[in-house]
Amino acid sequence: MTETRPRLTILLAGPRGFCAGVDRAIRIVEEALKRFGPPVYVRHEIVHNRVVVESLEAKGAVFVDELDEVPPEHVKAGVPVVFSAHGVPKSVPAQAGALGLIQLDATCPLVTKVHREAEKHFARDRHLLLIGHAGHPEVIGTMGQLPEGAVTLVEDVEQARRVDPPASAGLAYITQTTLSVDDTAEIIAVLRERFPAIEGPRREDICYATTNRQAAVKAIAPRADLTVVIGAPNSSNSQRLVEVARKAGCPRAVLVQRARDLARVPLAGVETLALTAGASAPEALVEEVIELLRRHYTVHVEEVRVAEESVIFRLPSALAV
Repeated sequence: MTETRPRLTILLAGPRGFCAGVDRAIRIVEEALKRFGPPVYVRHEIVHNRVVVESLEAKGAVFVDELDEVPPEHVKAGVPVVFSAHGVPKSVPAQAGALGLIQLDATCPLVTKVHREAEKHFARDRHLLLIGHAGHPEVIGTMGQLPEGAVTLVEDVEQARRVDPPASAGLAYITQTTLSVDDTAEIIAVLRERFPAIEGPRREDICYATTNRQAAVKAIAPRADLTVVIGAPNSSNSQRLVEVARKAGCPRAVLVQRARDLARVPLAGVETLALTAGASAPEALVEEVIELLRRHYTVHVEEVRVAEESVIFRLPSALAV
């Protein structure tokens, strides 16, 4: 007797996965390996995805937490060091320069834009309120653009209601690029109500890719019994997609790093599954999840695309062809 597999509709978010900043960062490491040969040192994970990191390690990239982990013989040889897509405090390139290392900055240009905004506000004697998550590499890098005490971190609406910036300075706000669009709007509304003269960015700091991926999840999550987000636990934009799915009306939303993690996700009763991937998750992981589901279900895939993306960021001049 032929076994009948249950039917499963997969609503596939578009856009999903890699953004231009992540793609550029990975290409910088790959091109550095071609140009200089291994080892190429990378400070912190180039992007928040273990599959990407392990793939680059296999090609000769060496990931370190701090530059003093680079062996003395390699420091003496002046090997390349790549700064991650999240950006770094100014002290890091200063240290790399003092050591004589070849510096390759893979900071996403949209994060660099926020750094330049911070510098301009500081030059105009404004105290900065940075909306973001404590401990995230992007927040550490952004706060590290200015002297200590020049930036106050605001993580949520409650902190926005309580923050007490210096009365003697002007005031401006900037944001981490990977936040929830809706949550950030609530925080900004509170800040503007409390500080009507506060200055903000001319263009939204939350990047186009984060905005588009959240919009795609909002379009599919209400139709799904379960939303699966492929991404790393330390990936801010991936965690925000889980939150957005829940707020959009999906009964359940989970984060998985790859297909094998679905073994811990109860799928009984799921007839429609929304599927997306954070900006640092490769498309191969999406295909892996779909292939696994095809082994157990008769799968129908419906892609729901809310935006087209054509952004491309150039490589640093040191690697330009």
